[in-house]
Amino acid sequence: MSEILVTGATGNVGSHVVSQLAEAGLEVRALVRNPDRARLPAGVEAVRGDLTVPESLEPALRDVETVFLLWPGYSEAATAGAVTAIARHARRVVYLSADVEDLADGEEPTLFHQSVERLIRHSTLSWTFLRPGGFAANTLGWAGQIRQGVVRWPFGQAVRALIHEKDIAAVAAHVLTSAGHTGGKYVLSGPEQLTQAEQVRIIGEVAGHEVRWEEQPLDEAREHLLAAWGDPGFVEGALKGWGAAVHNPERVTDTVQRLLGRPPLTFRQWAEDHVADFR
Repeated sequence: MSEILVTGATGNVGSHVVSQLAEAGLEVRALVRNPDRARLPAGVEAVRGDLTVPESLEPALRDVETVFLLWPGYSEAATAGAVTAIARHARRVVYLSADVEDLADGEEPTLFHQSVERLIRHSTLSWTFLRPGGFAANTLGWAGQIRQGVVRWPFGQAVRALIHEKDIAAVAAHVLTSAGHTGGKYVLSGPEQLTQAEQVRIIGEVAGHEVRWEEQPLDEAREHLLAAWGDPGFVEGALKGWGAAVHNPERVTDTVQRLLGRPPLTFRQWAEDHVADFR
């Protein structure tokens, strides 16, 4: 048993995990909903399955030793079944979590990732948790506004330490392929703190046109996000998080440097990698 199963294999992070493992010459299996449409590197085995349907995971988990787990969405409906299925076959899991606090025994989870972490900790699996803060890729949501030259959004002074998805994937690949990470809870960040308004300015500079920030009233932002996302709890959580980051900036950690032996990629480098999305 040496195969690595990657979930979320066609997404922002998972696709880079798959590529980096394949480039290293490792046996990689990708869990995908539609193998016929999945665009994967040569040599990567695509297997049909859906994490939200635990019984569909059996073919993908056969002969797998290690799983990179990235949960699709925030519904807890099938998480217990999926973790049980993984533990029945695999020895080890690397879970892409979030920058959440540890729970004491008996303490009720208040965040989705805390619930999944608890399920994994209480399983037979050896585990490592990757806990990134803000994803630089989330700023792709501004792409349409950036092309128009104005981003109208709340909390322009919220300070983030956004991380490039390539760095998350590089840490994941390192942890998946090396020893000494059992029980690790790695908080990941980019190398710098930038306000949301500064992020917009940098994207504009990279894209070659001026983009200005326009502060959006909170009530208007709430209405807009509710129409776009549909989940009131998720909307309120996002607004609360951005608001908190105005006075309590997202922290910068040295985890990428320590694990990879190089500094994390800057937000400007991320914007350069995605410049076509903003033009």
